[in-house]
Amino acid sequence: MKRANILVVFLTLLVLNGSAQTKKPLSTEEAKMNTFISNLMAKMTVDEKIGQLNLPSSGDITTGQANSSDISKKIKEGQVGGLFNIKGVDKIKAVQKIAVENSRMKIPLLFGMDVIHGYNTVFPIPLGVSCIWDMATVQKSARIAAIEASASGINWTFSPMVDISRDPRWGRISEGSGEDAYLGSQIAAAMVRGYQGKLQANNEILACVKHYALYGAAEAGRDYNTTDMSKVRMYNEYFPPYKAAVDAGAASIMASFNEVDGIPATGSKWLMTDVLRNQWGFKGFVVTDYTGIPEMIAHGMGDLQTVSALALNAGVDMDMVGEGFLGTLKKSLAEKKVGIAQIDRACRLVLQAKYKLGLFTDPYKFCNAERAQKEVFSPANRQVAREVAGESFVLLKNNNNLLPLKKSGTIGLIGPLADNTANMYGTWSVAALFDQSVTVLQGLKNALGNNAKVLTARGANFLADSTMEHRYVNIHNPTYKRDPRTEAEMIKEALEVAKKSDVIVATIGEGSEFTGESSSVTDIQIPETQKNLLKALAKTGKPVVLVLFTGRPLALNWEQENIPAILNVWFPGSEAGSAIADVLFGDVNPSGKLSTTFPQNVGQVPLYYAHKNTGRPLAEGKWFEKFRSNYLDVSNDPLYPFGFGLSYTTFNYGDIKLSSNTLTKGKSITASVTLNNTGKYDGKEVVQLYIQDLVGSITRPVKELKGFQKVNLKAGESKTITFNISENDLKFYNSDLKFVAEPGDFKVFIGTNSRDVKEASFTLK
Repeated sequence: MKRANILVVFLTLLVLNGSAQTKKPLSTEEAKMNTFISNLMAKMTVDEKIGQLNLPSSGDITTGQANSSDISKKIKEGQVGGLFNIKGVDKIKAVQKIAVENSRMKIPLLFGMDVIHGYNTVFPIPLGVSCIWDMATVQKSARIAAIEASASGINWTFSPMVDISRDPRWGRISEGSGEDAYLGSQIAAAMVRGYQGKLQANNEILACVKHYALYGAAEAGRDYNTTDMSKVRMYNEYFPPYKAAVDAGAASIMASFNEVDGIPATGSKWLMTDVLRNQWGFKGFVVTDYTGIPEMIAHGMGDLQTVSALALNAGVDMDMVGEGFLGTLKKSLAEKKVGIAQIDRACRLVLQAKYKLGLFTDPYKFCNAERAQKEVFSPANRQVAREVAGESFVLLKNNNNLLPLKKSGTIGLIGPLADNTANMYGTWSVAALFDQSVTVLQGLKNALGNNAKVLTARGANFLADSTMEHRYVNIHNPTYKRDPRTEAEMIKEALEVAKKSDVIVATIGEGSEFTGESSSVTDIQIPETQKNLLKALAKTGKPVVLVLFTGRPLALNWEQENIPAILNVWFPGSEAGSAIADVLFGDVNPSGKLSTTFPQNVGQVPLYYAHKNTGRPLAEGKWFEKFRSNYLDVSNDPLYPFGFGLSYTTFNYGDIKLSSNTLTKGKSITASVTLNNTGKYDGKEVVQLYIQDLVGSITRPVKELKGFQKVNLKAGESKTITFNISENDLKFYNSDLKFVAEPGDFKVFIGTNSRDVKEASFTLK
């Protein structure tokens, strides 16, 4: 055997197994894959290996441009490993053909896209989906997204985003699953399973978990900003969803923009190698975020060659858009700033992903035009999107059972989101069919038929200032048209409609691009011009239902005090209007529960349920006490706590019954409650289990979510809900970063949200 081939085989074993001492035998399929890739890499030049690490944006080139674009030249020269921002079977097939027929090594490309919450069939924003608290439904939404994206040629999605965030100022909170590590971990794993399946069929695609790590804790809620926290907090409160996704088999990870411990994540060997690969056993590949490598220059880490070497040596395998790898790694190799082992590692991992997708067997596996016609935006998929949207809505208030509404009389549908196709989807709806969403107006009309009348008025623009509104709404969505009338003229029209109506449905809140990337804010209230409209409607004396569109927790103090019913619908997606009508008229009983705490005002941020006590905690039920941890002007309480959400029916919780008050290590106990539907409607309730470790070697949160069950009960029905509690549920990372359960006393809480719970105690021996 040639010396070069011997070296390749040795490096293969070293990289794949993590160390020369690893004894775990490879499966037959893994051995076959390794042999194939080793033989392939033995024929590749250094330039071709580096080319596999390059991920440029296609600019969505047309089919006719495929052979004439600058991208096609690089593909022919083996300088591209994958593309993103290109969609459609014809386009992708034309570009793939260049790679497998016109390049020397004939290596197929990966095709990635931000399929964040659906493809053509758009589901609610991820923050909305997280409020469903049903992992089968979450997984189904990802499965349909993968089916549709793969039918359009996509084989890699930059999702799920699993960043924990406790700061509603941060625009990208809309893309994640909220504030809690346990719930976020369950969702992360479900999304990975939904996208990837077994990575065998032509409708299963690579997941890419992002943003690794800690992106959701950016200082001041400002996008791309610094993150700084202790390792104890990282491991206990922010790392779990990333690890859960890795444990679920995620094929790829995306590095985050922020720094961690003074080093940008893209260049952090501790993150990318020590934690991700050595501690968690991740076997996939790591890709940067958009221009993540050259952005390290502005961080002060060196020139492009220096930061590119830093990223590769840290454990990053693919360079999105920056072309730092493509332009500098060969020079760094000659100067011994990187080694061939690092280039081979990265190249091998990218090739493995292509092999697992089956692209070497059939590079056109995801280019079936017949599938695209049948499986994308199908009636069946849209029906699921409608059901998922209805499950995601959170009923925040319902005084005097104003909801559900009767399908009779005259309804005044008022607000900038009443008849607005483009703003039903929310951020990162890159493949959405903006002209085919179901608006609220259309949904109500479809539900009512001739049984009731719907009168409409716009009432307000999103924002009073046209320049600001363009920045918020139109920057990615030119279909939105601003109403040129004055605020007074629009409110006057709305009041005329209200006068003729029996009930007012006010569709108010944020536009799609108020949240998402580069959409951080310092004011988390409903915009003033819309609040003025809402105040005018409230003064009419007519019953008002606020249908709230938002991508973040908002401060809703005035609304909570003055509006009788508030239904938070997030951004519901393709079937928005139909799902909203389902819930407004009681065909669907709302069951969503908040995955984020809603503060009273922005000054309380960050506010989250799993906080720790200070040495001077405020007594329960008190607003203010001098020399205690509190504010002068507002209580410490949230407006709506984590896990909160009302129903059209009512649920009664019995006392907690423990199978034992002592838990022995290696054993388990059960905690049970009797849940009774005491109302008039069938309904679903999310029963939530929290635990508090009363004494620890480090300070512990006042409570932590450790389990939940979504239960469907008919009116008058009762059911005993049982949770199993084991030693593993009590484990945490101590000051030595060891994952331990410490003997002592614990409280267990079960209830309808993190605040309203029953309580019991047990001891871990």
